[in-house]
Amino acid sequence: MQDSVDQMPDRDRLTKQIEFVIEMDRLKHVMRQSLVVDGTRRENAAEHSWHVALMAMILAEHAMLKVDPLRVLKMLLIHDLVEIDAGDTFLYGSHTAANKSEREARAADRIFSLLPPDQGVGLRALWDEFEECKTPDSIFARSVDRLQPILLDYCTQGGCWRPNAVTAEQVRTKNSVIEQASTVLWDHVQQLIDDAIRNGYLA
Repeated sequence: MQDSVDQMPDRDRLTKQIEFVIEMDRLKHVMRQSLVVDGTRRENAAEHSWHVALMAMILAEHAMLKVDPLRVLKMLLIHDLVEIDAGDTFLYGSHTAANKSEREARAADRIFSLLPPDQGVGLRALWDEFEECKTPDSIFARSVDRLQPILLDYCTQGGCWRPNAVTAEQVRTKNSVIEQASTVLWDHVQQLIDDAIRNGYLA
């Protein structure tokens, strides 16, 4: 009997974990600029997080440096949780990026503190690593995060690019982290950009 009691979960810990999981449902209501592939609607941030995590699993073999796929997956699943408080920041919109770091850091303080300390501290460290983008894992994670909207914008014939007058130079400059992570993926991006210019998706 004593063994079964010892194996019971700590109720306070479980309560915190469940409250965190429920709070994270709010990410489904954070809308991004990119359209889904069929062009019928904008994607939400939770869909984006799932999509980039799946992409990382499939594309990890193209990373130039050795990466830990599980750490990359974890980074990508949590990287946008701060948008619950801070909102989505459009990559090509300078006016919304002015205080992005401050807004997201405050959000991270609140969101990761909802968890039991050991889990909250660990996930916050992963989030910080993603933001700093200096390690092989974080560089690859960031590159996949940047690749996904390029694919969506290309597949929707400039669905986000054209309304915002985004230029090919902006796409290359803002997404250069992809080149740091994988020449294979960067070469593919260059082909998409060139084709987008020819088809009038990009200025």
